[in-house]
Amino acid sequence: MRLPSRATLLVSGLATSVVLSGCVGAKSAEDKSDPKANADAKDVTLVISANDVVGGKNAAEASWITEKVIPGFVKAQKDKGVTAKVTFNGSGVEDEQYKTKLELNLKTGSGSDVFAADGIWLGELASAGYVKPLKDVVGDKPASWDGWSQISKAVQQNLTFKDQLYGVPNGTDGRVLYFNKKLFAQAGLPESWQPTSWDEILQAGQALKKLKGVTPIQINAGVPMGEATTAQGFLPLLAGTGKPLYDDGSGSWQGDTQGVKDVLGFYQKLYGGGLGDPRMQQDKAGRDQSFAEFSQGKIGILAEGDYFWRSVICPSKADCATTSMPDRDKVVGWAKIPAQKPKGGVNGQDFVSVSGGSGWMLNPKTKYPQQAWELMEFMASKEMQTELSKAQIRISARGDVNNETLKNDPLLSFISSEVLPLTTYRPSDEKYNEVSLAIQQATADVVAGKSPDEAAKTYSTSLEKAVGAEHVAGS
Repeated sequence: MRLPSRATLLVSGLATSVVLSGCVGAKSAEDKSDPKANADAKDVTLVISANDVVGGKNAAEASWITEKVIPGFVKAQKDKGVTAKVTFNGSGVEDEQYKTKLELNLKTGSGSDVFAADGIWLGELASAGYVKPLKDVVGDKPASWDGWSQISKAVQQNLTFKDQLYGVPNGTDGRVLYFNKKLFAQAGLPESWQPTSWDEILQAGQALKKLKGVTPIQINAGVPMGEATTAQGFLPLLAGTGKPLYDDGSGSWQGDTQGVKDVLGFYQKLYGGGLGDPRMQQDKAGRDQSFAEFSQGKIGILAEGDYFWRSVICPSKADCATTSMPDRDKVVGWAKIPAQKPKGGVNGQDFVSVSGGSGWMLNPKTKYPQQAWELMEFMASKEMQTELSKAQIRISARGDVNNETLKNDPLLSFISSEVLPLTTYRPSDEKYNEVSLAIQQATADVVAGKSPDEAAKTYSTSLEKAVGAEHVAGS
């Protein structure tokens, strides 16, 4: 998934920002939810609003809502003796604009019954009291939903805040190491390459360094790369040191810890050792340049998400324009991102990844909590998620859907089966944006020649200003 900006870091194009609006009372955000409210209602009105427009932004999802979800849900309710009126109010704005409007609606009580949002927004929404855990809004019913068995615990973390589930994940993605098999063959490296440590990545880079006109390794760094630096580069590497960036239990962030220094040290070996192109990291168009150069066979190893496979180097020039690779399926290989050392990753893992994603959440002031939950269940069902995947190739949060819809795509199948079970998610804390900017600057400092220790110290100082010194863990 491409991350041109912080605002657009959503799974599979994270257009899945769906909101059901217009059915809530104008009460204060502090009002207690009543899971049993209107549970036996025979006439229910729900409005689905989304950052989707038929024929425009996120058109495939908009069509899915209007043509599959609404008719299917209305029929299912009719079969139960309930008359459900469900309409769709779509919009096609920038994600940050959509998010701002969503927050305002939730704050004033004019918000939606059910909405989908990027998981990265959850901490901010929950901390403001705009959303509550599913059990608080609906009661015990969500806990018994059979769909949870198809959504891995790792993927569930995307809509989990302080150990409480706030919704149902809708889609996700995963980061891997892409590599060019032709260049690997020229460098004497195996076509079935799977590094088991950071050292083995660097060793492959040294072999590729012998090839003229080739940048051995490209891992996003620096401020111009934006959130891609954090999510595609720094966080997967940090997960490989054994501890995540943020500890939910203690509410602390990693400052100038050994793990952070080790990650910055890896960047130093990469860009200070001639294995990566530091100029690319300082260019506003650097990420697009990395896409173009990989498609042209000028980069050996590239850390990216599945968006890169689906929408950047796809075989069709009509779909991927100047970065298409007609021979992609023969030339491009992929590997899991290894921990710093075997068993050295989070949870003692050998391999790690970082994912993004969206999901459905409930407004705690919904007039129809039980029916809104049923709608969310329906949207997240195997049937509906299969229909969405048919409309737009994507990695569903559901394993059973991925097993069927991705079986003809080797990379997406690989991420679904091999990467999602071990992935981690970005912190959903409201301070994350500021922390991410500090991370980007730290990697930029190292690329520019500062030592890992110096860059880590500067980063820790910025972190303390952003979250408070009491929430920063040092070495």
